Amino acid sequence: MTRFKLFLGFFALVFVLGLTTNIKAQNGPVLYFCEKYGSSGEQSITDRFYTGPVTVMVKCDYALGLKDCAIQLDKYNGYSFDYYKKVDFDVSADMKYIYFESSDLRVDSPGIYRCFLLDSKKNTVASALVEFIR
Repeated sequence: MTRFKLFLGFFALVFVLGLTTNIKAQNGPVLYFCEKYGSSGEQSITDRFYTGPVTVMVKCDYALGLKDCAIQLDKYNGYSFDYYKKVDFDVSADMKYIYFESSDLRVDSPGIYRCFLLDSKKNTVASALVEFIR
């Protein structure tokens, strides 16, 4: 009988903890792409673009705490990713929603690219894949 009570107590504990757990699909910053960011917000959100300029978006539920950061693009060569370019940006530490636009933030060669948001110590904050076509 004591084994049954012990099992029942354990089951009740697991059940209560399961009811109070908040599960989220994404609990950190999300990096995505759009053609441009204007007064009406993001325009043409997608992961496939024609070669040329691109706007990188980062959205998070909390302040990212970044001041100096960079967007780095690596191109897929069929086997692995090769460094393509890095563009540095200055942002405010309290920002939760950031768009990165620059004349240097463009891709002129079609292919699949891995994009990173890097902090000042070169640690990855967020990343995503994007394809450029002609």
